[in-house]
Amino acid sequence: MNVILIVSDTFRRDYLGCYGNKWISTPNLDKLAAKSIIFDQAYAASFPTVPHRMDLMTGRFSFVHHEWQPLPKNEVVLSEVLGNAGYVTMLIADTPHILEDGYNFDRGFSGWKWIRGQEAERYMTSPIEVKMPCAPHKLRNPEGVKKYLRNVSLRQSESDYFVAQTMSEAAKWLERNYKQEKFFLYVDTFDPHEPWDPPQWYVNRYDPDYKGEKVIYPVYGPADYLTKEELRHMRALYAGEVTLVDRWVGMLLRKIEDLGLFNDTMVIFTTDHGFYLGEHNLTGKSIITPEFHRNAPLYEEITHIPLLARLPNIKKSFRSSALIQPPDLTATIVDLARAEDPGTLQGKSFLPILRDKDFAWRDFAVTSPSLIHGTAGAARPTITDGEYSLIYVGSSSVEPREQWRTKAVDGISRRLKSLTRIENELYHLPSDPQQKHNIFAEHEKIAKGLHSRFLDLLRKADISEENLKYWVKI
Repeated sequence: MNVILIVSDTFRRDYLGCYGNKWISTPNLDKLAAKSIIFDQAYAASFPTVPHRMDLMTGRFSFVHHEWQPLPKNEVVLSEVLGNAGYVTMLIADTPHILEDGYNFDRGFSGWKWIRGQEAERYMTSPIEVKMPCAPHKLRNPEGVKKYLRNVSLRQSESDYFVAQTMSEAAKWLERNYKQEKFFLYVDTFDPHEPWDPPQWYVNRYDPDYKGEKVIYPVYGPADYLTKEELRHMRALYAGEVTLVDRWVGMLLRKIEDLGLFNDTMVIFTTDHGFYLGEHNLTGKSIITPEFHRNAPLYEEITHIPLLARLPNIKKSFRSSALIQPPDLTATIVDLARAEDPGTLQGKSFLPILRDKDFAWRDFAVTSPSLIHGTAGAARPTITDGEYSLIYVGSSSVEPREQWRTKAVDGISRRLKSLTRIENELYHLPSDPQQKHNIFAEHEKIAKGLHSRFLDLLRKADISEENLKYWVKI
């Protein structure tokens, strides 16, 4: 069977109609959902962008051993496993961080194409002067925004936008290659990741009367630097990006249908994580100053992700409550391809769910930044069983040394620093979905149960004793 994997960066689950959203237009992804398994309990694993792709490529929980770094040469990767099974493998991406500066996520693919210029990639050097969309202090990386505006300065129509180029290239590849005996097509678009600058008609749909500044790449941190109107418009900008992504993913889905590929192809749509748009008084997905990086708590807006999987034998959608994580996608693809198990996978194939919706599955999920620096930078894994969510601070308050740095979340090196005091948090999701009431003190036994499962995962993933010591107590 063929496999088409579509990853759309920073796509919030609750902004999709099939997950209950009623104010944003996503008809194409909702149509895909109508004939897919809709996973209601899918969670990110390694966080953020680059570690997530490492999970997908290796089928392993990379936060245990790696961080934001190039794809390690000693890791067995999905493209090679499928290639050994006779698959033609193709990567088409505009996400810059997995391809620039020797990050090598194209390794093992039969072919690959990089659509250049997304975010602050080193691409265009002119025009020298660009018009900024708002006051620089409201932008996380003003110089990066200038680079981005140069990169898109020649754009003339909607088809020139990055997601449009990426999906169009994927459609062209399918036209030329759909008769291959079997193929794996991995399509990776950075949208709706910021900077948010969809065509204005998309934004007008959600905030038509706004006259203020456009905060297209907000500061990562407390949201109170924005006015109520600016925050509302920021959500409209993001919503416009979501609809733009839906339109062009829809174009690719129609091409898949036109070529008759739904008859013998699994199509997967997912993301790496979400984004705070004012929830918990935060914008972004971490807390960043020019010099320091601090991990923000990973609440549901970040960890709980969309996952749709359409297979030929599914005539109508059904919803699954299985706790699925990115390494499981890798294991599922290997299983579906009947490729040889490399013996390194830590994920589990979800294909048994097709036969039995109540199939016994994992009973918890972990979303975490890299743990290789201990608790530096307020690294806080989130452990959930679908009912309770534990945000765990670790058993030590070790401050980072000068050499403890990270390139998350944008490839720029910063020192890891906690900045403020942090504490364990526990939430009961059915009664408190917005996670406003920390019940850790009242339900420490439940927290310890989640912590015990987390420790079990770390040990099974062969964490080093040096790194394990930060996480053994609660």
